[in-house]
Amino acid sequence: MVNTYYPPYHYGGDAVFVQGLARALATRGHHVEVVHCGDAFRIGRGRRRTAADYNDGVVVHRLESNLGALSPIITQQTGQPGLKSRQLKAIFDRGFDVVNFHNISLAGGPGMLSMSNAPVNLYTLHEHWMLCGTHIFWKDRSKACDERQCLRCCVKSGVPPQLWRYTGLLKQELRHIDEILSPSAYTARRHAEADLGRPIRVMPSFSSVQGNGKERQTADQRPRFVFSGRVTASKGVDWLTEWFAKWPQYDLDVLGTGDILDDLRRRYANCPSIQFHGAIEHADMAVWYQNATALILPSRAPEVFPLCILEAFACGTPAIVSTAGGAPEAVERSGAGVVYRNDREFQQAVEALAEDSRLAAQMGRLGRRAYEELYSENRYVSDYLALIESIQDRKARTSKGQHQLTVPQVGSE
Repeated sequence: MVNTYYPPYHYGGDAVFVQGLARALATRGHHVEVVHCGDAFRIGRGRRRTAADYNDGVVVHRLESNLGALSPIITQQTGQPGLKSRQLKAIFDRGFDVVNFHNISLAGGPGMLSMSNAPVNLYTLHEHWMLCGTHIFWKDRSKACDERQCLRCCVKSGVPPQLWRYTGLLKQELRHIDEILSPSAYTARRHAEADLGRPIRVMPSFSSVQGNGKERQTADQRPRFVFSGRVTASKGVDWLTEWFAKWPQYDLDVLGTGDILDDLRRRYANCPSIQFHGAIEHADMAVWYQNATALILPSRAPEVFPLCILEAFACGTPAIVSTAGGAPEAVERSGAGVVYRNDREFQQAVEALAEDSRLAAQMGRLGRRAYEELYSENRYVSDYLALIESIQDRKARTSKGQHQLTVPQVGSE
């Protein structure tokens, strides 16, 4: 597994998913190694959430350079591993059966894809990094992308423009990938439209938060809603808190960190119904979901397939989500929540679940059922290993066919 971030050196979803998958495979007897970039984490002035705990059967390689931040900066600018090349080569040469690349934006860039000599190579999408310099289709730090103006957007967003994006590097390196895995149909479609030259398979993610079914809150308890994710404008958190400032009868718990967290804390210091809890250990997330009337995800930028929705479902909690990208797919498939399209529909959804505990309970049960049938670890790992086996079989048949050459008979005239 290769990912820019890995717990505890991480900021959220992609790292949590990679750790969950790595541990799930290790538990089933597979040998799993993870590569991540410690220097990239420090660029964002990240603070480890806990001490590193690698006593789970997973071997972890943390890439670090004596030049610190310069290493991921070189990768970001050139699309190449740069100062990490020697470390990566030594790791890839260990003879893996499968290499699964994830978010490699700062771990080695597209130039690292050809370094793998594994028989099976996969790429799992967690962001829209291949298509967007900001990774999230968030234009000019103010709105969802509506038109390609990438150079100007990068400058306004404070992201150094990447010249390699205007070359054929990505498509060339992707030739070494057998399949691209997309958690959502939306993200698969966006990447298919980009004509990357590789097959794309929709494989919905899973929740490593186990949770359990629960009975909903009683009528005399205050309705309590939860947001979990990066506290940024692209996630719509500022918009969400404005709404709950008008609803003192409802509580809102905001879980996570981000660039607007401090400002929101100051703005709502005198609003006791809105609480900002900062980063929460992933192992402790279940209790927050289980005590909530519903999860709210008001994203403004297109999402890939948010893990927080699946985590809420695992805990028997419904979700209220915007129509941003792949965010609605799990809710629409399960019926375990509400997808809103405008302010009026958002208000109706919050008030309906807050005031009708039976409705919230019914949607929560649908969410739990969806988790068990569609978004569990067992379901994902089963599909994942079956995919790997099918790629191995296909390559074996191709190789066999190439070696079964017809030898022409030499006759006399």
